Amino acid sequence: MFRKRRLALAAAVVVLITALATAVGGGGNAPRNKSDAATPVDSAVFVPSACMSYPPTKGDRHLTVFLDAGHGGLDPGSVGTTQSGKTIYEADLTLPVELNAMALLRAKGFTVVVSRTKNTSVATLKPDDVDGKLLTAQGVHDDVAARAVCANDAHANILIGIYFDAGAKNNAGSVTGYDAVRSFASKNLRLATLVQDDVLTAMNRRGWGIPDEGVQTDGELGSSLNSDAVSYGHLLLIGPADPGFFSTPSQMPGALIEPLFITDPFESSIADSKTGQEVIAGGIALAAEQYFGPATSKQAVGKKHTT
Repeated sequence: MFRKRRLALAAAVVVLITALATAVGGGGNAPRNKSDAATPVDSAVFVPSACMSYPPTKGDRHLTVFLDAGHGGLDPGSVGTTQSGKTIYEADLTLPVELNAMALLRAKGFTVVVSRTKNTSVATLKPDDVDGKLLTAQGVHDDVAARAVCANDAHANILIGIYFDAGAKNNAGSVTGYDAVRSFASKNLRLATLVQDDVLTAMNRRGWGIPDEGVQTDGELGSSLNSDAVSYGHLLLIGPADPGFFSTPSQMPGALIEPLFITDPFESSIADSKTGQEVIAGGIALAAEQYFGPATSKQAVGKKHTT
């Protein structure tokens, strides 16, 4: 994702569709029983393997967290280069963070719905969504809108978008966005603050020295692909409805984090590493857990989920 208030990095968008692991509940192992299996939220609406719901693996807090791995499929997201010279794509980095966070949250008693489990879109794309091997502006709009629909259809209690940042030379740091005009704006801000603080703390505990870009309103984040998006002025994933432009906004508190700049070689090397992805996921999972507070006795976190 590109920051509006910075110079955009001039980079050719190259599509690299990489096959990613399909088993997500147990470190790549097949589900052990039916309670660990994924369930499509609505197979008639979303592409296969997208918008999948996973039950808790321990206890049941009767709460659902929606996680969005940004971009995917014909939308590779931003492009960066690691310190070793490896070219990396945002969509390939957001997915493992999402899946790692999912596993951590399931073990804490949460149902977790993820936007995607492979390198695919979420929406079933229409002809005008695609131009050759890239998404059109309409295609990007439709695919992000589908993620909000997924969260709504799953009756998620909170939504966390996982993206990475890109910008001009020397841009670095972690930022989390929230929408300030929704009816639950104060909850958005609380969630965003927890996500920013917990992820940044987890990263800098490793001695990485990631700058704190803070918590910002969503009008300061993202990229606008056309004049309608500029006029909208929000991130589609967490923003409000806008007649004639966007009719299916997410209906729960939400935040969107960009923990690192993949156009900074040092930060992109962290984003591309297994350790970096696990650290970011741990911060996201902790923030979600803190948002809801300790489990009550009725939520019985110590008991095995059996439904």
